[in-house]
Amino acid sequence: MGIAVVTGGAQGIGRACVEHFLRKGWRLAAIDRDGEALEDLAREAPAGDLLPLGADVSDEDGVKAAFERIDAWRSAEGLDLLVNNAGIADPGNGPLEELPLAQWRRRVDSHLTGAFLVTRAAIPALRAARGTIVNMASTRAFQSEPHTEAYAAAKGGIVALTHALAVSLGPQVRVNAIAPGWIDTAPLAKRSARDTPEHDAQDHAQHPVGRIGLPGDVAAVVDFLASDAAAFMTGETLVLDGGMARRMRYAG
Repeated sequence: MGIAVVTGGAQGIGRACVEHFLRKGWRLAAIDRDGEALEDLAREAPAGDLLPLGADVSDEDGVKAAFERIDAWRSAEGLDLLVNNAGIADPGNGPLEELPLAQWRRRVDSHLTGAFLVTRAAIPALRAARGTIVNMASTRAFQSEPHTEAYAAAKGGIVALTHALAVSLGPQVRVNAIAPGWIDTAPLAKRSARDTPEHDAQDHAQHPVGRIGLPGDVAAVVDFLASDAAAFMTGETLVLDGGMARRMRYAG
């Protein structure tokens, strides 16, 4: 058992992490900017000690206020795990020559600046517990589709931030990242947006493991990285894409 903070914790991968650790008896603080999704999480999550917090992780004052509540909630206990998962999920930004600076900044801030602000606020409690940080990168940090520059840059920054933090915060705090590939998050969206998309055989066959990923697959790796089994691992980014990036492709 332990105490964890998960950003973007009300939907998708973040929600899977929250539910996974609640089932294990952990205390969870879930930060999300979507109030409707937080209400759904509070109603539907497994029984346990859950603190839902509405905040935009890219807003410095919002993060400060959230951690004031977290610090009071956790009392004198430290923080065992921080999962920096929040960020705009849609990777497409349109042609770069038409991308407004405000949209670039919004996308980068939602992932990278948010991870910086939340980590900075959590460091004292993480050090006290000799805790772990898991940052959510993406395979898009290493390969791209057209017109995804802001998302790719943000996720590439997450990879670099991960190894920089590992060096700065070690040995008290370990820092690793996960780079998920195609993860079907629709079933864990907020209720009003929840869906059960249909995937054809070709979608699954692109993955050497034979299927598209699920949010629970990512939560299981977060669990490993937070455990003593990963005690000798820090500064690493684990690709979790069912082997998709390893498959050779030729045009034609």
